[in-house]
Amino acid sequence: MWGKLAESFKRWKGIHACKDYIASYQDLHYRYGMKTVVNITFWWDTPVDRRARQELELSLILKWRSPFNKENWERWGQPFG
Repeated sequence: MWGKLAESFKRWKGIHACKDYIASYQDLHYRYGMKTVVNITFWWDTPVDRRARQELELSLILKWRSPFNKENWERWGQPFG
């Protein structure tokens, strides 16, 4: 499990399209004088089983409908694309 977690940290430190989206999101809000807060977190008690973890992730993506996730681009369009 810790190996997978370490891989997550490495992936986030590397090139990740979401970083560009977040930067654009913050820049746009700054331009119009709107405050933003963006956070990232890791859930330490996620299921160890990969399939269960992916199902949980997808259910949360669909619940919150974030435009930053490609699963919701059909609904919102690709942000800052």
